[in-house]
Parts: sequence; structure tokens; C-alpha cells
Amino acid sequence: MPSRPAVTVRLARLEELRFVTSDGHAASDVVRRKITSGEVFVAERSGEPLGYLRLEYLWSRLPYIAMIQVSPPHRRQGVGSALLGHLARALLGQGHAMLYSSSQANEPEAQAWHRRMGFEECGILSGINEGGIGEVFFRKPLP
Repeated sequence: MPSRPAVTVRLARLEELRFVTSDGHAASDVVRRKITSGEVFVAERSGEPLGYLRLEYLWSRLPYIAMIQVSPPHRRQGVGSALLGHLARALLGQGHAMLYSSSQANEPEAQAWHRRMGFEECGILSGINEGGIGEVFFRKPLP
């Protein structure tokens, strides 16, 4: 059985705006600025986009994964790990020692992914999401 080509990660391009906003959680103009600022990454295999990651900075200094999204047919194939690994190396190169992320309190699969990726729970904001759902926050020391 032939092996699949590797997943590569790179900065998003403006022409990928529709893809990197497909989750519907951020306005196109905001994401357009983030692409221009180098804060959106795309994972691809053989030129096919598989997923993306949008970066934020809490208090303008702490790196935070605002969104990581992998297209359903490509989940559990290392795409999220590739995005996270690329981001971790980039942040280390910028002198960061910690990465933050979160998931809604009612998303056990997302929380399990964070834990598998080496994140540890560091807090919760109660009732912050629609319907009064809380947000669980995670942190991961960068190697």
C-alpha cells in the first residue's frame, strides 16, 4: 500500500479567505487582517487544503489558538498535530514559552484532543458562550 504524501503547513493566502472562515466564527474582514499579519495557517497535502488554524494574542502578548479546524474527511490523520507543531516551532522562534487554547465546556472530543496534544486545563469562564455554555481554557508549554 503506497504511503500518503506528508501534510505541510504554511501561512494562509488571501485567496483562501473563504476556506479559513468556513467555521463561521470570525468575520471575513477580521480574518483578512489576520492573514495579512501572518496569523492564519493552512495544512495541505498535495496542494489540497485540509485544515487551518487562526492565532490570537491574549492581552496582545500570549499566543492563543482562536480556531483550529480540520475538514471532516481528514480528521484523525495528523492534520491538527501538524498545524500545532508548525505553530509551536514558529512561536518558540519568537521567544514564546507557552501556548493557550480553549474549547466549549460541552465539547468532550475537543477537550480530549487538547489533552492528547499535551495541553493541560488551566481555567474556565462560565456562561461565556451562547446558551450559557462555559469555555474551558488550556495551556501547553512549548518544548
